[in-house]
Amino acid sequence: MENRYSRQQLFRSIGQQGQQQLQEKHVLIVGVGALGSASAEALVRAGVGKLTLVDRDYVEWSNLQRQQLYTEQDAKMQVPKVIAAKERLQCINTEVEIDVHILDAYTEQFASLLVGIDVIIDATDNFDIRFFINDLAQQHRIPWIYGSCVGSYGSTYTILPGTTPCLQCLLTAIPNSGMTCDTVGIISPVVQVVAAYQVAEVLKLLVGDQAALRKSYLTFDVWQNQHYEINVEKMRNPQCPSCGTSPTYPYLAYENQTKLDVLCGRDAIQLRPAQPIDYDLEQLAQQLRPYGDIQHNPYLLSCQAMDYRIVIFRDGRVVIHGVQDVQQAKTIYYRLLG
Repeated sequence: MENRYSRQQLFRSIGQQGQQQLQEKHVLIVGVGALGSASAEALVRAGVGKLTLVDRDYVEWSNLQRQQLYTEQDAKMQVPKVIAAKERLQCINTEVEIDVHILDAYTEQFASLLVGIDVIIDATDNFDIRFFINDLAQQHRIPWIYGSCVGSYGSTYTILPGTTPCLQCLLTAIPNSGMTCDTVGIISPVVQVVAAYQVAEVLKLLVGDQAALRKSYLTFDVWQNQHYEINVEKMRNPQCPSCGTSPTYPYLAYENQTKLDVLCGRDAIQLRPAQPIDYDLEQLAQQLRPYGDIQHNPYLLSCQAMDYRIVIFRDGRVVIHGVQDVQQAKTIYYRLLG
């Protein structure tokens, strides 16, 4: 145990003092899929004092190709990702405190998790949530590391409230390509590269070496051997509604938050009720049994009904697999749950 971090401490930019700083820090990871899995494992092995993991999803077979914390048994049992991740991470390093939450980042509960956070890692899969995180990070003055990957392409950017341009500032300069892992797929090497850059930036922040932070927006393609850095230092917008001189934080307003999500990497749609619902899953299983085969665990219920699979979480979120049409998803939702 005494030599656990010896090789990391030999790295001059961390050393013994930096290692002590790491053990006193608290990192929030939003999303524990591919990027979140890799980042969480790296930070646990590095000895960061506390991790808070937030994810709304559960483990599926298609995750196993690139999401390194999960097993076939997790997929068979449809274990929520944060639960499976915590179990694995605690086997790696019992010294790290790991706090987990099965929830959607849009909830009021998510904002309460920001107390005491030193840095946020973005490991999400859509820009709606990223802009929500961006506004919260600006409001609470918390650094965060943006990251995304699809196909063989990845990108990452470090955002320091009050210092760098925020994600909203870059929106017009670096438009979204529109590609998703559902349309073009994804390979695991790009995940590891993005996560490596994100974790490196987090370590710099946690040991106080801001001078070493990358100031550019980084993009790369691991298949085509391409690597680009975009200088964004002059893109900060004084009129930006998220980080400007008079911020309004528009993405924190409820009317600007998506209530229905087409999920990346699968033929599925998620619906969220206007208010959280605390379902009794045993009772709900009895209610839905006439519609099809039921499986459930303490965290969620799965019902195979007709040509669809409906997964219901305790807080009322519903993921309907086998649909792409929003209206069709709503029809199924109301037919089964009223």
